[in-house]
Amino acid sequence: MENSTAKKQYFLPKTTDYAALIVPWIGALEDTRRRTLFSLKDLSQQDLDWQPDWGGNSIGTLLYHIAAVEASWVYEEVLQKEFSPALEKLFPYPVRDEQGTLTSVKDVSVSQHLASLTQTRNATLAAYFPMSDADFSRKRSFETYEVTPEWVLHHLMQHEAEHRGQIGEIRAMAQAAH
Repeated sequence: MENSTAKKQYFLPKTTDYAALIVPWIGALEDTRRRTLFSLKDLSQQDLDWQPDWGGNSIGTLLYHIAAVEASWVYEEVLQKEFSPALEKLFPYPVRDEQGTLTSVKDVSVSQHLASLTQTRNATLAAYFPMSDADFSRKRSFETYEVTPEWVLHHLMQHEAEHRGQIGEIRAMAQAAH
């Protein structure tokens, strides 16, 4: 039984293994994932694959999208290289179809989605681990934009949090539907 007198704790986990500027960002990134994983607790396969009648996304589709987008930003923009073979295997489907809609991902287990999220996050943490403060803030230039690794972490947290809200709504609708 849980101790009901225990205080809730609101702080970011800290690690000193990263450059000083990166430490709070990694803590926030990990807190974002902790909250997402908590929202998936005891999720059934039926709820994972359920889609609203109006054709919205399933939770499985959103989990695939979250992991694929994280890998894409970290490898393409931050590291400026191709996915590792291990990550490439995690994403057999394009993120979007020809109409720009997220590719529907069904019949992938909760544990497979969680493994993809974990492998992608481990790759992200490994990418940021050797970075200096200067490299963390260094702009990467592309044809139509510039981006820093710092902004990428901000974007990934925002992106995941927004989809976590959708996941909560979809889960509630799925459970109400059956």
